[in-house]
Amino acid sequence: MHKIESTATLKAIMGEYFRSLGSGAKKIAWCTSVGPAELLRAAGFEVYFPENHGALLGATRAAMDHIPEAVKCGYSGHVCSYTTSDIGAYLRKETPLQDHYGLQGIPKPDLIVYNTNQCREVQDWFGFFAREFKCPIAGVHPPRHLEEVTDAEVALVVKQFKDLVPICTAITGQAWDEDRFKEVVKLSKEATLLWQRVLKTAASDTPPISFFDGTIHMGPIVVLRGTEVAKAYYAQLLQELEGKIAQGQGFLPKVRSRIFWEGMPIWGKIRMLSDLFAENGAAVVASTYCSSWVFDQFDEADPWTSTARAYTGIFINRGEGAKMKMLAEWFGEYGIDGIVYHDSKTCFNNSNAKMGMPERLKAITGVPSLIIEGDLCDLRFFSEGQSITKIETFLEQLAESPAVHSRKRTVQ
Repeated sequence: MHKIESTATLKAIMGEYFRSLGSGAKKIAWCTSVGPAELLRAAGFEVYFPENHGALLGATRAAMDHIPEAVKCGYSGHVCSYTTSDIGAYLRKETPLQDHYGLQGIPKPDLIVYNTNQCREVQDWFGFFAREFKCPIAGVHPPRHLEEVTDAEVALVVKQFKDLVPICTAITGQAWDEDRFKEVVKLSKEATLLWQRVLKTAASDTPPISFFDGTIHMGPIVVLRGTEVAKAYYAQLLQELEGKIAQGQGFLPKVRSRIFWEGMPIWGKIRMLSDLFAENGAAVVASTYCSSWVFDQFDEADPWTSTARAYTGIFINRGEGAKMKMLAEWFGEYGIDGIVYHDSKTCFNNSNAKMGMPERLKAITGVPSLIIEGDLCDLRFFSEGQSITKIETFLEQLAESPAVHSRKRTVQ
C-alpha cells in the first residue's frame, strides 16, 4: 500500500504552525498565498494565509454550509468559492481550525496584505476582513498576463514591496532589518528548491508521489516558507522519495499512462479522484497548481528584485504563449501522455480551458486533453457520475493509444 511516512511530520508541523497563530506571541499579518510572505516574516509578523483556510474548508466539505451565508450578504455564488466559503464561515463563527488545532477562530489580523498577481478577487475578499477587523490593508498590484517579465515591470513591484516597509514597522514597532530579510529569502529559496526536487521525483519511471499527494504536502511551502521548519521538512520528504525511487517503489504497481493536472484541485473530491485515477492505472504526476510555489528565482543577494520577479512571473500571471511554453516543457520533462484541465467555475483566473488553449497546445505537443467541470470548493458545480465516465473513457483511450503503449512504463 502506498504510504508516505513523512506525513506524520507534516501533520505535526502544520499543527504547531496553526497553534502559534493563537499564541499571541507576535503580531499577525494576513497574506495571499503567493504574496510577499518573506517581507512580512522578516518584519516580525506571524503570517496567516486565508487561501489555506479556504482549501481546508473545501477539503472538509464545510464550504457547502458556509457559501450560502456569504451569498445572503450580496456575494455572488459564482465568484471565488474560497472567498464565499471563508466569509461565510466567519459570519457563522465556524472554522475547522477549532476542531483540528484548538483555535477559538481564525487569527485576528494586525495587518492585511494582498497581491493581485493571482486574481482581482483577493482585493475584495481581503477588503471584507479589513472592514470587519478595522485593520490596515495594503495591496500589491503587479502588471498582469505577461508574456515576458521585464525589468521595468519588476521595478514597479519592487517599489510596491518597499512601500510596505513603513506600514509594517509602524505596526510591529521593530526597525527594518535588511539582513533579516536576506536571511528569510535565503531560507525560502532553499525550501522552494527542495520542494521543486520533491515534485520532480514524479518524473521517474516509478513516481513515488502524485499530484494528489502534492496538494497535501505543499502545506509548509505555502504557510512556512522562509523558515527552517519548511526547509527541514522538504529535505526529509525528498530523502524518503528518493529512497523509494532507488527501491523501485512507486505509488502505482503498474503505470498505464502519465497525466498532467491543469488548474485548481477539487478539494472536496481529492480522495475520490486519486482513487479513480489509480484504479485506472493513471499516474497524475505533475500539475500547474503544485508548481505555483516553486520560486527558483529567489536570490538573497538581491532580495527585493528577485522576490518581485518571482512573484510577478508565476504561471497564473502569464500570457497564453508563456503558459503554453511552460506546459510543453513540463510535458517533456514528466513524460506526459494526457492532460486533464479542471475548468473551475468560480476560479476564472486559474482556468485555462475556456479560450481554445487545449486545442492549440495539442497541435504543438500532440498531447490529448480532457476538460472536466467543477470547482475548488463549491461541489454544486461538480457532477461526480459524469466526471467519472469522462475520465475513465479518456484514460482507456490513452492506454490503448500506440504512442502510450510503446512506452511500457511499469514499476518493477
